[in-house]
Amino acid sequence: MRVARGWWLALVAAAFVATGVGVIGAGGSAAAQTETTKPTVREIAITGPVDPFIARMAKRGIRDAQSSDAAILIRIDTPGGLDSSMRGIIKSIQQSRVPVICWVGPSGSRAASAGTFILVGCPVAAMAPGTNVGAAHPVGLTGDVLSDKVTNDAAAYIRSLAQQRGRNADWAETAVRNSASIPAEEALQISVIDLIARDVDTLFTALDGRAVDTAAGSVTLRVAGASVHKVNLTFGEAVLHSLFDPNLAFLFFVLGMAGLILEVLHPGISVPGVVGLLLLVTSFVILGTLPVNIGGLLLLAAAFVFFVIDLKVPGHGLPTAAGIACLVVGGLYLYDASVPSARVSRGLLFGMAFALAAVFFFVVRVAIRARRAPLWNDKRRLLGVEGAVVEDLDPVGRVSIRGESWRAVLPEGAPANVPTGTRVRVREMKGLTLEVEPVVDDRPGPSKVGEI
Repeated sequence: MRVARGWWLALVAAAFVATGVGVIGAGGSAAAQTETTKPTVREIAITGPVDPFIARMAKRGIRDAQSSDAAILIRIDTPGGLDSSMRGIIKSIQQSRVPVICWVGPSGSRAASAGTFILVGCPVAAMAPGTNVGAAHPVGLTGDVLSDKVTNDAAAYIRSLAQQRGRNADWAETAVRNSASIPAEEALQISVIDLIARDVDTLFTALDGRAVDTAAGSVTLRVAGASVHKVNLTFGEAVLHSLFDPNLAFLFFVLGMAGLILEVLHPGISVPGVVGLLLLVTSFVILGTLPVNIGGLLLLAAAFVFFVIDLKVPGHGLPTAAGIACLVVGGLYLYDASVPSARVSRGLLFGMAFALAAVFFFVVRVAIRARRAPLWNDKRRLLGVEGAVVEDLDPVGRVSIRGESWRAVLPEGAPANVPTGTRVRVREMKGLTLEVEPVVDDRPGPSKVGEI
């Protein structure tokens, strides 16, 4: 019994040892897996104009990166964009609790206008060879006072961003006031950026182990060999971003109004009205994301009011001329002049003005004239006109009026039968049937135009 009990204790002890070894082995394996797991970086691409849809994507990407404790890479290649969208992106960068890296790349990219502000205001600023930064002057069209006010505000803002990040604030202000633009190598020499990297892998390797300021304090970057997950625009954002064009908004508005006018002139066609309504709604969606001047928009609407007035109450072309003038002036001042990228192309504006002038002065006026011309079979034109019976009226037959054969009927109380050749006069028109009565006249031959 003692031997058996000894063997039993030995087996239990061995089991505990084996279990402990297994746990330790498993723990060691898990630890090794944790140590070898690649770091994650969320990539946000700011390409094309900086608009509300790019800003919304950037904010969403920064928010998601913070929830997963991942670093953020913002890849920049933009000609500029809206001030409000740019400031929204910069504010999200400044409030981020995870490191944010901004990189202008790949080679051939640029960080112009709004892109300059974003790069200067980023905790880590890098550029690829063959890229440039600058040209951040807010160009205006409405006068020196507004231009100076906007320029001073932009200069103060970019200087504060550069000072916050320890960058060359004097050059940053020069980029705003004088539209200065420099390549990546010069930007590094004068302390506008932190480093030059030809690609993302090189960038991550160079930054690995560097301390970066965040809203939560200083964080050490661990991004060498990181796995990059791209943040994409949603389908709706992608569509609207592709349509984010001041020229498209203007074009859709003009074509939409023209479609609605065509539907009013020719009710029942439906297609111009539906297409016009869709274009008009789309233009309002785009205009809602652009710095629109209400005065310019009202002038565009007034242009089409003048067009309709000229079609409904002919004024020898004067209302159309007034409409064309409203269209041109409204197009020139449709957008806030302080936003350089928001303006209507002169070629498009004057081309549309010329096309609408041609349409409303010639094509539509001819169509309206033809539409208003009295038809030969108009009821008012046929009443009282005389003709001849070509098929006995008993009481229904056929008559010839002005060379055309009509179905005819006798009125109540008329003779039961009116033979062929009898002259008759039109009393009433009921649809395509004429109500006629015999003409009592002793004069020979037709008394009126009768048969022709």
